[in-house]
Amino acid sequence: MNITELCFPAFDFKTAYNMVDNEVIEWLLKGDISIQYQVYRDILKINKPCLKERIALEGWGKEFLSFRNKNGDWGLKFYQPKWTSTHYTLLDLKNLSISNQQKEITETIRKIVHENKSHDGGINPIGTKSKSDVCINGMFLNYASYFDTNENDLTSIVDFILSQQMKDGGFNCQLNRKGATHSSLHSTLSVIEGILEYTRMGYTYRIQELRKAEDDSREFILQHKLFKSDHTGEIIDTKMVMLSYPSRWRYDILRAFDYFQYAGIGFDARMTDALDVLIQKQRTDRKWPLQAKHPGLTHFDMEKPGTASRWNTLRVLRVLNHFGYYQK
Repeated sequence: MNITELCFPAFDFKTAYNMVDNEVIEWLLKGDISIQYQVYRDILKINKPCLKERIALEGWGKEFLSFRNKNGDWGLKFYQPKWTSTHYTLLDLKNLSISNQQKEITETIRKIVHENKSHDGGINPIGTKSKSDVCINGMFLNYASYFDTNENDLTSIVDFILSQQMKDGGFNCQLNRKGATHSSLHSTLSVIEGILEYTRMGYTYRIQELRKAEDDSREFILQHKLFKSDHTGEIIDTKMVMLSYPSRWRYDILRAFDYFQYAGIGFDARMTDALDVLIQKQRTDRKWPLQAKHPGLTHFDMEKPGTASRWNTLRVLRVLNHFGYYQK
């Protein structure tokens, strides 16, 4: 059997997936190789390791890798310019599901650990004497864990993250700098995405404390029904119900739901309002749009705002599939 047959065996779309018609599946499978891989893995439940290996060799994965500088960074340095920096490029590459055995990526992460650790143990883009940002460290823990970083290089980051948990169960990057009194959905989600990846990759340092922090943080998000004030019931920020991708550091309901499904968390009645918002955003062509992008310089745009989005359609479908929502 050749590689084409291994990657693309014949199968019945209707048997493999009963939530969406064949046309949308076929449209998704015409997208970038990273989209194809995740559609097979998450929607059709078919393992395609050969597709995963190709992510670094073609399409978006190859393009992101091509921007790496000779010094091991992307952009100017670890956190500059924002979206073309090393930090956000590594997060993008992780979210593509690129193989976690990329030599150039592991070299860059070792460089970050060596050059950007602050006195408080966190990764800090400003300087070793500055206070670290828990949101950045949550994102770093996310991709550093995925790319199989040495556990000894992560222990001080775990210590710093746990030191920043707030009494309401979540996290806020302003706690150690301006004395925040209420957790932020943005910071909280970035941290628990990192904890989840750390756990899934089999790390053990302070794992029970991290799991407790993750549980408490999920409850914080659910208390807000994923996007509403726990005091007034009003939408916290309209950007939280816009379908954007890449999410960067910003919280939105689809990113939160993608975390919940990835973590294997079951349906909670407090998710209902946000799920209804997602379903209502479906276009007449049965796809979901890219409604907005976060402003700033990028290496390139994977998709254009105002058009049907393969990223968002894929993510919504795997969320609806996970929670057992079937379209009428």
